[in-house]
Amino acid sequence: MTQTAIQTRVFPLGPGQSPLDPALREEVAQFLFTHLEEYGDDLPDIQACLDYAGERGGAVFTAREGERLLGASITNRTGMSGFIPENILVYIAVHGDSRGKGVGKSLMEAVTGSLQGSIALHVEPHNPARALYERYGFTNKYLEMRLTR
Repeated sequence: MTQTAIQTRVFPLGPGQSPLDPALREEVAQFLFTHLEEYGDDLPDIQACLDYAGERGGAVFTAREGERLLGASITNRTGMSGFIPENILVYIAVHGDSRGKGVGKSLMEAVTGSLQGSIALHVEPHNPARALYERYGFTNKYLEMRLTR
């Protein structure tokens, strides 16, 4: 596979946008659930992220070679700026057998090139994708702490 074979698409979501096709919505949710592996969430949480994007604003990004889905991402608009970035990159995953072949790069270029305003993301310190995010200018400004209930 060469990078030129990767077709990246952006599907803007939110008020005033067309809703995501239900088949694409299911394909993206299942893809992320499967390919996020140890860094993923439960399928209902991924679906809730898609719902939020559809209601409040965000986007779905896909990377394909022909009909085969190689990578996907979901971003949400936060409705804020300055003290909280305008966008959060909630999910991004690449099919296991396509890693290291430019798919993640294609998705990151689509995300950073399509969104207006700042972008935040959460990444675990040992996640190998961290190096990709750093190449696109993401920095670690804060240590995140959570009170989970």
